[in-house]
Formats: sequence, structure tokens, C-alpha cells
Amino acid sequence: MKYSTLHALIVTTAIFISVSTAHAQEKDGMKTGFLEKTIAVNQGEQRYVLYLPDNYSAEEAWPLIVFLHGAGERGDNNVSQTNAGIGNAIRKDPSRFPAIVLMPQCPKEQVWATCHDALDAELAETLKTYNIDSSRIYLTGLSMGGYGAWLWGAIHTDTFAAIMPICGGGDPLAIQKLLNTGGGNPYGSHASRLRALATVPIWAFHGGADGVVPPEGTRQMVKEIKARGGDIQYTEYEGVGHNSWDKAYQESKGIEWLLKQKKG
Repeated sequence: MKYSTLHALIVTTAIFISVSTAHAQEKDGMKTGFLEKTIAVNQGEQRYVLYLPDNYSAEEAWPLIVFLHGAGERGDNNVSQTNAGIGNAIRKDPSRFPAIVLMPQCPKEQVWATCHDALDAELAETLKTYNIDSSRIYLTGLSMGGYGAWLWGAIHTDTFAAIMPICGGGDPLAIQKLLNTGGGNPYGSHASRLRALATVPIWAFHGGADGVVPPEGTRQMVKEIKARGGDIQYTEYEGVGHNSWDKAYQESKGIEWLLKQKKG
């Protein structure tokens, strides 16, 4: 979805934004930190958190990272998705994340494959409200969110400058299971997604001892994208189980690499 198309969603989607300051602080009249927000789309109210660095200023364009959480953080409290993965890494060392970070929350009993309209609207609203560098928008996710990053990222390669999936497979059978929701398939075929993913830089991570989402799924995605000429690298942590995200988000070069990528 192109930058202009994302903005057009604001015209066609009924949107209501509210902000809670439970995780925010105020500096020079600007609320920063973890801002809780809600947005009304056709499926109903959806919740998300937006992280603004303390030194955010609308005078400059900022990179944007979109983070998709795992299955355990689903719900409507609009907090859980900040407590695992990138949110924890930010709290440990905010200086490593000189970016705005969008953290949607997937409702219970749903998966990211069924939330694409809400994701599109949240991204569009963020682009409308804040000064975002449109050439530096990134996508990452863990576990269920890793699946989501492979999937949603494949249909938005004109938006994302790079993708970082963590412990989420992308094989056709697993993706098809996510899509068996009765809502149709807006994502195209597995082959078409692979062709699209080969056009954007990717760094994938997985634990070699993951018994929840076996690493073979990520290995196969890497192999197939490489076969199509894709710019993809892969880090597998030997002996690490399902929680490979703590290591990945604390990887000294991972976020640094992500933020260096630029469209065009």
C-alpha cells in the first residue's frame, strides 16, 4: 500500500482516537513515552500503543517501526503488547531506539491475518498525525507477530523499507491455517508473497531449539527468498527455545541495521 493510499484510508474509515497518559510523560507540552490509543474501524474499536522518544520533535521526520506481538499478548488492555519484545528492549535502553514505534494489540481469538484493516488504519493515522520519514518505515514481529510480519509485510513492500520477523514461520500450510477465517484471502498466493518479499531487505531470527514454532519454517522462507534473489539474512540462536525475541531485540547490530535501511 502506497503512502498516499494509506492517507486516503482516513477519508474512508471512521476513526476515533483517544490517548491515555498512563505510560506517558510530558516535556515542553509534548506527551512522549508509551501513549495508549484507540481507533474505530469497520470491525469495531481497536487498541494500540505509540511510543514517542523523549526528544521527539515535529520539526524533523522520524523513522517508524511497526511491531506485531505474539499470541500471548492478545486482548484489549492495551498494555500487554508493550511488555514482551520491543517494548521491553526500549525500556532497558531507549537510546537504541531513536524512532517512533507503533504497537497494535490484536484482539483475543483473532490473528494478525484477520486484522489487516485495523493495521492499515493505525498506520495511516500515525502517518497523518506525526512527522514520519516515509522512506524509513519498518516492520517487525515475534511468534504470531512473526507470521504477521511475513504476511502483512509481503503486501506492503512499497511501504516498508525493511522487515524483521522473529520466530514466526511463513510456510504455505501455516499461512493457510491463519487465513481459514471465512473472510477471504487478501494476501495472494504463497508464490506471489515470496516474489514480493524478495524486493525488500529482511533479517530473520529464530531459536534453534524452538519447540513451539520450529525453525524449519523460517529456514525455508530464507531459502525460497534467496532463490528469488532477495536480500535476506538469517540468525539462528543455537540452543535457544521459543523466546528468541529478547536476544534479537537486544542484538547489538539488529535494530541498528533496521534503522539504516531506506526506501529508494
